Amino acid sequence: MLASCKRAKLSPQVDSNRGAVMRSVALAAVLLVLTTHGVDAQQAYPTKPVRMIVPFPAAGATDILARVVSQKLSESLKQQVVVDNRAGAGGTLGSRLAADAPADGYTILMGTTSTHAIGPSLYSKRPYDALKDFTAITEVVTSPTILLVAASVPANSVKELIALAKSKPGQLNFGSSGVGTQFHLSGELLKLLAGIDIVHIPYKGTALVYPDMFTGQIAILFDVPPVALPFIKAGRIKALGVSGKKRSQVLPEVPTIAEAGVSGYDADLWFGLWAPSGLPRDRTNQLHAEVSKLLQSVDAKRRFAELGAEGVGSTPEAFNVFLKNEIAKWEKVVKASGARTD
Repeated sequence: MLASCKRAKLSPQVDSNRGAVMRSVALAAVLLVLTTHGVDAQQAYPTKPVRMIVPFPAAGATDILARVVSQKLSESLKQQVVVDNRAGAGGTLGSRLAADAPADGYTILMGTTSTHAIGPSLYSKRPYDALKDFTAITEVVTSPTILLVAASVPANSVKELIALAKSKPGQLNFGSSGVGTQFHLSGELLKLLAGIDIVHIPYKGTALVYPDMFTGQIAILFDVPPVALPFIKAGRIKALGVSGKKRSQVLPEVPTIAEAGVSGYDADLWFGLWAPSGLPRDRTNQLHAEVSKLLQSVDAKRRFAELGAEGVGSTPEAFNVFLKNEIAKWEKVVKASGARTD
């Protein structure tokens, strides 16, 4: 009996050891659950709606394109991708807003040549660094701009237009949708590479330029195919060249400006997708893969073709290299033109 009592006195130590072991096992189980949950949470992106900032007004080219992409992304991500128009300052206001958002994949930006290659060069104090303040996802589509002249202009080719401009320095003018826009800088690039002197006349939008072209008050204009095509077909204006490295699928008979004699001319309007700087690589890859996939869909291809655009889907690395080259190109043009918006 005494021995039994002595053994009973030792049991609290045993119980203590057993309790410690049990607590360790429980803690390990909790940690395993939490770790597994964390991995699942990372893989589950997105778990809520994604905001796509469009730094231009509704119904414009960027907005139309963004809505095609957002609809397809909503289907593939199984979460709503909501277009948020934040227009102002040539697209820099909305772009700055996107750059300042959390880098969690729930805010993305549909930017353009203007917001990331041209816009920053127009300010003495840059509103953002187009490379450092964003995570590149992909170049989405590219679209040519068309070199247009009034029907009354006695030139039916790029060479004839250049010859005419050189014979009348400072007498031919070109309209655009405003100082520092893609269409303004397309004209400045032509001036720079062709060595001609034509005078820029800014408007509040290209739609306002056409009436003055019809009456011959404006000689030259750059614009996108969806807007210009009806007037070209009606014979009210003439298309002399397209801006890119290859001919447009909607105007196959019109040569590129480069092949028409202006070597090195390349001024396509392009659209890209970015997130704030620091977006995790897995989410960057996921968004890139989804956009690349949607660009191959029949519906998207058809819609882009209607807009005169062509899908790209470049890798984030290739998009960054492309952007660096575009920034360098347009900085030279901005500097040569003296264009400033502040």
